Amino acid sequence: MMEVLGITAVAAITIICYLAAEIVKVTSLDNKWIPVICGISGGILGIAALFWMPDFPVQDVLSAAAVGIVSGLAATGANQIFKQFRS
Repeated sequence: MMEVLGITAVAAITIICYLAAEIVKVTSLDNKWIPVICGISGGILGIAALFWMPDFPVQDVLSAAAVGIVSGLAATGANQIFKQFRS
């Protein structure tokens, strides 16, 4: 059960970063910055999750940042998948 909750935290990071990307889209900021914002946000959220969630799937700061960055960038990929299906 603990592994499932840890993976849920990773999915939550992806969803939060996806929502951050959607917010950026309605601002005047150029959309080319969305992957960077998602990656940085994900890294920060990954490190925060390491300290606040005892069942987070990694146990060191560098790995937590990496998991967060990949999760944040996955939000950008998810956005592109939805965009392609709508076309």
